[in-house]
Amino acid sequence: MIHVWEQAAKMVLSMTLEEKAALVSGFDCWNTKVVESIGLGSVMLSDGPHGLRKQLLSQDNLGIGGSVPATSFPAQVLSACSFDPDVTFAIGRAIGEECRKEDVAMLLGPGINIKRHPLCGRNFEYVSEDPLLAGKMAAGFINGVQSTGTGACLKHFAANNQERHRMTINALIDERTLHEIYLKAFRIAIKESNPRAVMCSYNKVNGTYASENKYLLTDILRNKWRYIGLTVSDWGAVHDRVKGIDAGLDLEMPGSAGVNDGKIIDAIASGALTEKALDRAVMHIIVYVLTTDKNVSIKYRCNYDEHHEIAVRAAEDSMVLLKNDNNILPILDGSVAVLGEFAVKPRYQGAGSSKVTPINLDNPFEEMKKAGLNVEYAQGYSDKVDNKLIDEAVALARVKDYVVIFAGLTERYESEGVDRKDMSMPESHVKLIDAVYKVNRNVIVVLMCGAPVDVSWIKNVKAVLLAYLGGEGVGEAIADIISGKVSPSGKLAETWPLSLKDVASNENFPGDLKNVAYKETIYVGYRDYITNNKPVRFNFTHGLSYTKFAYGSGKNTIGAMYGDILNLSFYVKNIGNVKARETSFIFMECEDSKVYMPKYTLVGFSKNGYNPGQEKLITIQVDTKDFGYYHTGLKDFYAPSGVYNLYCGPSIDKLVPLAQVNLISPEVAEPVRSPDDFEKLIGKELPKPVNKIKRPFTIENCLDDTRHTLIGKMMIRLFREATGNSAEREDGQDLMMDASLMEMPFFALMMSSAGQISERAMYGIVDILNLHFVRGLHKIFWNGKFKRWKDNEDDK
Repeated sequence: MIHVWEQAAKMVLSMTLEEKAALVSGFDCWNTKVVESIGLGSVMLSDGPHGLRKQLLSQDNLGIGGSVPATSFPAQVLSACSFDPDVTFAIGRAIGEECRKEDVAMLLGPGINIKRHPLCGRNFEYVSEDPLLAGKMAAGFINGVQSTGTGACLKHFAANNQERHRMTINALIDERTLHEIYLKAFRIAIKESNPRAVMCSYNKVNGTYASENKYLLTDILRNKWRYIGLTVSDWGAVHDRVKGIDAGLDLEMPGSAGVNDGKIIDAIASGALTEKALDRAVMHIIVYVLTTDKNVSIKYRCNYDEHHEIAVRAAEDSMVLLKNDNNILPILDGSVAVLGEFAVKPRYQGAGSSKVTPINLDNPFEEMKKAGLNVEYAQGYSDKVDNKLIDEAVALARVKDYVVIFAGLTERYESEGVDRKDMSMPESHVKLIDAVYKVNRNVIVVLMCGAPVDVSWIKNVKAVLLAYLGGEGVGEAIADIISGKVSPSGKLAETWPLSLKDVASNENFPGDLKNVAYKETIYVGYRDYITNNKPVRFNFTHGLSYTKFAYGSGKNTIGAMYGDILNLSFYVKNIGNVKARETSFIFMECEDSKVYMPKYTLVGFSKNGYNPGQEKLITIQVDTKDFGYYHTGLKDFYAPSGVYNLYCGPSIDKLVPLAQVNLISPEVAEPVRSPDDFEKLIGKELPKPVNKIKRPFTIENCLDDTRHTLIGKMMIRLFREATGNSAEREDGQDLMMDASLMEMPFFALMMSSAGQISERAMYGIVDILNLHFVRGLHKIFWNGKFKRWKDNEDDK
């Protein structure tokens, strides 16, 4: 590796300023630039993270067009429930192999933004509400991808926890919360897997865009965490390219059609940017290309049948049995009515840039037949309530021993770019469940969705199997669990609340048009519900099995120094008669903290397989640095001297005492600020809510900001027609496209247009929105450049 850095340094010295300025942005949407004078080739980047999405069109940066066929693995919302980094390693390795086959050098994933609120439209693509779990599972995935020679790109750094106005929203977060909740997962993943790249997010963090945030990109990522890999922008996230380079952003994607090249050169000439800062970015790009170039140039084959099997096993290991009254599952004999369109057209992935074209998509109904179940199908619902379909389903349910209803959220309910409005399920699904219950009490519901939903109907059914978004092997995995071939072993990686009013961040989600205040501080997910004794629908770590496990441990007293790694052991025994896998957890409780702390914090977990009657001694390593909190004075994590109680168990609500740790730490003055005084925590007054953007508009604004004006309405119509985004698509991809069009700031819209809208023309559009018609038209049509997208069929 040292040789590569030396080679890169020599290359940088022989490059012209113009070549260097050009190299720090992409050639197009998916490829880096060639530098012929130094013999540097181009490499390709493609979307992930639960399957390769290699676009067929070079300018499709929104991910709405077609992509090459690839294995569709369980979305991270499901694979996280395995609580097994070996599962995500296997998925990552398989995707890495498919990248190699398709000459893709970097997979854009995994995404590990914390699930701050259940309505975030992209939660299906993220791991958890807990940073330890998110970091560990991401590290497994990254290590898997990179074991093949493909690079992984960890994203979105940082605090991208909503889709509404994600490109411009300013996340106001106090320092402790930022490090303890929103950065910790990134720190763990970087330490344990060294991803080849880190992608910045769109949003601002405490007033500064992530793409030019020196505190994040240099002070934390480079200096504190010692990260030496590549930093890359999210697609269209660059706000000020000169500031970005100075802050530590290496590669801008997609390319800006040369617009930013000139700005970089001018900035160096004026002294606003040093050539040393540019050289640093160029070095990181060259090193990445040199260390990847050899891998993608070698022809590679992969076994898609094996990858499909990995997808099935991952889904089986992750699905969560939420309810199983009277042990109605598994179904060993009897007749079964299978109801709901998802049984034959499963919901298996989310909409947006992660959408994969699957190679071998299972049909759950057909897989249930293959599993030996005596099944008969009725559709039961469509997009709208259809009484005829319900009546047909009820008639079938009435004469069967069991009913399995496939229900959940359709693709139009959740998508990248759009947050959900509420937790409701489609009315047609709920009405089917209610109607069937009246004629058959043996009802089992299989839920397919990407986030928690309102399951008020759950009292009327005997079992619920949560499949989330299970990838192309979802059908076989469901059939294996329902028929008893496999015992479910997934556990929830997020809390399911009873209602939105119980969510700590609900009053501050998604914020106003400019800012969102993280007033709940560290109390995200179970840290809030458990600490404040809030009842929930299902706890974080909840999940049932077809067998039972007994936990045995004596409460030991341990002395430790802060920073010690503890090896903690306890016994787990399968006391049932079914072979199964079980995830065991260790939670920490700080008995006498002087600062505000959650009641429990996850500090370790381990998943293991057990034969009937088998007992195992489980040993989990726990880092005492996870006992404390982020100390804003020390600028590091700290746990004061004192007593810390450790508990083990199958879930957060079924814990038994494990050990009492008497920790000795350096004496440090501790902050005593209250989480209730948010303005003191962030060190400034909160800005006044902005619910309407008034003229004058700037390139910082977006089309959505202008929708209340007549000219804005006309401009929105023009752009929608030009991009062909007026038709509703069943797969929900139009939702992301329209959200991107409406909420992308004008500066990013111009940069993402592949040169079809010049900077001068974009300023002209803004002039027109500000009622300066003559000046605006002059900029657009005289010495400007403005081509409507529909004029170029290749770029449509």
